[in-house]
Parts: sequence; C-alpha cells; structure tokens
Amino acid sequence: MPRIEKNITAVAVSGGIDSLVSAFLLKQQGVDIFGVHFITGYETLSGRYDPQPRINHLSRLLGIKIHVIDIRDIFEKRVVTYFVNSYVSGKTPNPCMLCNREIKFGVMLEHARKQGATRLATGHYARMEKDENERFYLKKGIDAKKDQSYFLAMLDSDQRAHACFVLGEKTKTEVRRIAEKNSLQPFSEKESQDICFIKGISCQDFIASKLHRRFENGDIVNAKGDIVGRHHGLFRYTIGQRRGINCPASKPYYVREIDVAQNRLVVGFKDELYKNRCDISGVNWIFPGIRGPVNVKTRIRYRHKAVDSLLTPTGDHTATIDFKDPQAAVTPGQAAVCYIEDRIVAAGWIE
Repeated sequence: MPRIEKNITAVAVSGGIDSLVSAFLLKQQGVDIFGVHFITGYETLSGRYDPQPRINHLSRLLGIKIHVIDIRDIFEKRVVTYFVNSYVSGKTPNPCMLCNREIKFGVMLEHARKQGATRLATGHYARMEKDENERFYLKKGIDAKKDQSYFLAMLDSDQRAHACFVLGEKTKTEVRRIAEKNSLQPFSEKESQDICFIKGISCQDFIASKLHRRFENGDIVNAKGDIVGRHHGLFRYTIGQRRGINCPASKPYYVREIDVAQNRLVVGFKDELYKNRCDISGVNWIFPGIRGPVNVKTRIRYRHKAVDSLLTPTGDHTATIDFKDPQAAVTPGQAAVCYIEDRIVAAGWIE
C-alpha cells in the first residue's frame, strides 16, 4: 500500500468491515485519525436509533475518538427527496452517487475539516492518483469484483483532493484476512444495501408512503402505440424491467420508455431495448481539456461491463456517448461513467 502522509485524517465509520479496516490501516501507518459517524434517521425500521453501542464498540477496537453527526434533515432533503422525485418524473435515480457527493464528501467532509482533518477516508474500493499539476484522478480499485470508482465519479476536484481510499490496492479477501488476523470484529456482519434508507418494504411502497397520494392508472402501449394493458402508477417501473408488467404476449415484454407527459408505459420485446447512443447532462469532467470526441469505455450502471464508446462534448456540462455496440436498458436518471484504461475521465446523468 502506498505510504500515507502523516496528518490528521477523519475516517467515515459505519460499523462495517471496510471502514473498520481502513481506520486500522491508517493508524498502523502512524496517521493521526478520528472517526465520523452520521445519523440519517433510516438506520432502523422504527426510526429510533441509539448510536452509542456501535460507537463504543468501534472506539474500543480502534482506540480513537468518534464524532457523531445528526444529518437527518439534510439527508431527507438532498438524498431521499431526490430519490422520490426522480421516480415520479420517470427517471431511475442513483442515490449512492448523490450521497457520496452531497453527504459523505459534502456534509461529512465539511465537519471533518472543521475538526482539523485535512482528509476524509472511506471504505470504498477505489484509488486516487495525483499528477504533476496537483490534479487528483479517480481510478478503479484493483479488486474488479468490488471496484466502487463508479459511485465516486461525481466528486468534484476539491472533494477528490481531500479524499482517501485506503482499500483501493486491496481485495475484499485481503480485507477480511486483515480483520480476522487483528480481531477487528465489525459491529454488523451485513454488507451495506444498495438503498440503505429502504428497509422492510418495497421501493414502490416507500415512494408511495413519502408522497401520501394516489397515482393514476394509465395505458401500457407497445412501440406502435397499441394498448396492451394498464399500469398502476409509472413510479413502479424502470427501463428494462420485465417483472410486474403482466401483459400476455408471444414473448415477454420489457419497459422501453416511461412517458410521464401522457401517463403511458411503453413496452417492447427484448431486442427493442437496445440503443446506439445516449445524451448525458451535469457532466463532471475529471480529465480537463477534452474538446473533441475521445474513445472511452463506458459503464451505464454499476453492474454493467464497461463497453467501447465515443464520448463527444456538446457543451460545458453535456455530452453524447455513442456505443460501439448497441446497449440494452439505457436508463434516464442513472449515471454513465467513462474510463480510459482504469482512470475515470468523465461522468454524467443519462437523459
């Protein structure tokens, strides 16, 4: 592992094995650290949460002070509201990407710096690289199965400059081995969920509970505009979805489009899901100076294998991505993240 400069580093600690081992490795290197743990209000089904058992456990294991910050209001406004509104507008959100930018490397980093820290370390499997001009670039973690660089692609240059990813050079197997060898028992054995704030109910029921209103039923139509069924609220669907459409046909239907303006769900067969290109907005240019088309590999969702593409800027914060081979279920609201080798060059929201 690269030598970490000796300074004050805050470590985001959740109670899981990744943040626990990150803190341990930093301390092993002689870095002055303290922990930060945030409360979202969604830790339990009941909403009642006492962080002290978790904090006491981690403090005892690591021998460090841990700050607890209550971010319930801001988490609700910036992450949960964004999540709900995205579905209502016919898009499929990516709350983890927004949380990393707005909460972990936004609110939490700000708190850490006020407490004297120069950096915030998290348990993400990603790497950071600094060039001769003091610019910081995101790189994939070496564990291909655990690489989480995708979720960090919206961090701006200042956030990247103050980020520390200790696990980027390690595999999950190595991290588990370190924890076992050093008796680092996590507070919870469970891996973090994709959507940490939804517990015990479906995503659709969660959205309905937040909006406190009924949703209009509408037509399900095929590509020709023929009505083939009825939907029970567009927020219940996402591009590429197969289950829950319940329209008999010669082959299974998949969601092709969510037409909010006409309250229609457009469906088609699997071979109709493919697209040659997509437009992205809110582009975060991690590599400066891209003016014309550049060959990249693009991931259009976290579990998507990066594919050969041509990235073409169309404005300061917009671009077009042309895929070498058509891609299925290109989903508005998700992020497209573009790589050259193992470096992220740009990321934006799919329109």
